[in-house]
Amino acid sequence: MQDLSLLLHICCARCATYTLKRLQERGFQVTGFWYNPNIHPYFEHENRRQSLVEYAQGLSLPMIFWEDYEMPQFLRRVAGREAERHRLCYEMRLARTAQVAAERSFPRFTTTLLLSLYQDQELIRAIGEKMAAQYGPEFYYEDFRQGWQEHYEMSQKAGLYRQKYCGCIYSEWERYAKRDVADLVKETERGGER
Repeated sequence: MQDLSLLLHICCARCATYTLKRLQERGFQVTGFWYNPNIHPYFEHENRRQSLVEYAQGLSLPMIFWEDYEMPQFLRRVAGREAERHRLCYEMRLARTAQVAAERSFPRFTTTLLLSLYQDQELIRAIGEKMAAQYGPEFYYEDFRQGWQEHYEMSQKAGLYRQKYCGCIYSEWERYAKRDVADLVKETERGGER
């Protein structure tokens, strides 16, 4: 009999809604995994984590929570390489997910990042496959964006916490400055000249 267990990296409760439903419809026995060192500031990290705790409890979803807040490690990786921040962020989160999947004998892993209209599907897939080769468990790829509207409706109905930016300090900066972070970084490097 095939082992259909799967470790699902979850970036937030809202993105877990449709993704979890879809995976369960496909017969997977899902365990959620919270590891998001990119989320800034700490209270935002905790708001998202607590929303997921409550959502998972309501569904009796087994969860693994990475206890350390590794935002300093994220910033060390990305500082000075802001143009590569998405790749570096995906690598950090998917490496940890693959590592935990291997340690806990999950045959496969995936991520709710594959639901977002704003994330790079092909890059996530390539990094997921790279981590699968490195750690052992298979990376399960599915383009979950087909469920974007349903995820929105499900999360509204469940009253889940709604964040206003992707998570990192750079996405927060872009959201409120309403400009691309690469342009903002160039400005600061020139001393704020226009």
